[in-house]
Amino acid sequence: MSEVRTKAALAKEAAAAMNKATTEQKNEALLRMADALIEGQAVILEANEKDMKNGAANGTSASLLDRLKLNPSRIEAIAEGLRQVVDLPDPVGTVLETIDRPNGLHIEKHRVPIGVIGMVYEARPNVTVDAAGLCLKTGNTVVLRGGSAALESNRAIVRLMREALESTALPVEALQMIEDANRSSVDEMLKLNGLLDVIIPRGGASLIQNVVQNATVPVIETGAGICHTYVDETAVPRMAEEIALNAKVQRPSVCNSMETLLVHASYAEKHLASMAEAFRARDVEIRGCERASRLISWAKPATEKDYATEYGDYILNVKIVDDLDQAMAHIRRFGTMHSECIVTETSANADRFLAEVDAAAVYHNASTRFTDGFEFGFGAEIGISTQKLHARGPMGLPALTSTKYRIQGSGQVRG
Repeated sequence: MSEVRTKAALAKEAAAAMNKATTEQKNEALLRMADALIEGQAVILEANEKDMKNGAANGTSASLLDRLKLNPSRIEAIAEGLRQVVDLPDPVGTVLETIDRPNGLHIEKHRVPIGVIGMVYEARPNVTVDAAGLCLKTGNTVVLRGGSAALESNRAIVRLMREALESTALPVEALQMIEDANRSSVDEMLKLNGLLDVIIPRGGASLIQNVVQNATVPVIETGAGICHTYVDETAVPRMAEEIALNAKVQRPSVCNSMETLLVHASYAEKHLASMAEAFRARDVEIRGCERASRLISWAKPATEKDYATEYGDYILNVKIVDDLDQAMAHIRRFGTMHSECIVTETSANADRFLAEVDAAAVYHNASTRFTDGFEFGFGAEIGISTQKLHARGPMGLPALTSTKYRIQGSGQVRG
């Protein structure tokens, strides 16, 4: 039996024990896992250094290397994420609805674990910990398949977390990692109906589309982030500049960073040149439409392909529009229903934008960088869903549960 099927079967077997785990048992396990990551950080950093050297040798981009790199402060933040999950309410067992029927049946709708969750993701070791913590807190087992670029880091992290589980009430086999770096291991996971209950892909557009298009196991789609900021005619210049800069340069490698800046023509005539200089001072390459390029002499021409690209880098498209309708039309065409922002002092325009733009998160006068489980108060997130079924936006603990109806009767039969 293959590694993928073997480990999925072990996770499936462990699901029954996880389903019975109490909140206290799950929290104790997460705290021990957090402690293990801190105590074992030397092992993690040594493994991560191997991944970083391999990445540099293979020509991995600077933005991807930034996602991959670990240091003591990042490991502390990852461990703190587990501790924050401990502090969050356990959704499992929550009664969502109570129905009393005329025939005497008493019906309750309860939150329950989904079961076995498969995670397919790229070079972000923090996702390994976030996914494990969220899945275990919600009584699920998890099969992790990270990217080959983070293989050594993930091995070290998962080994430490599994060792921590050995001294808890949770089954060690609830946490599995696929070490086979060949794409065939992902393809096999996508077809494991009966062993995996759901697959969550997290990464670039090509990875997500491969999973969505080829999986027979149900998928929760986390989308690529082609996010926009629209600076309206009445935007406050300093606010608009600060929001746009934050959305692009605070951490350009992540999915909620801005890829295209849309600017109202009237605002652009007065303020776009100075805003562009602020981006240039932060080493951002600008690719502008024809109108924008007349105001930014050093901008490169933007193409249709550019507008449809998630850069994850210090590259920004700039397009001038005549009104809100043109801005929203551009977002409809090129957006990925992730995060979109309007900067304006016109309440009617803000209201229209928030109501009409179809995205998981829409902002008025705030950076798209806030689309994040921590920032929303959910604790660590397992991903940001851009689909519309079951879960949408940052996926915290409730998104990793399903529901079960419990019905109490006194001998009723249906006529």
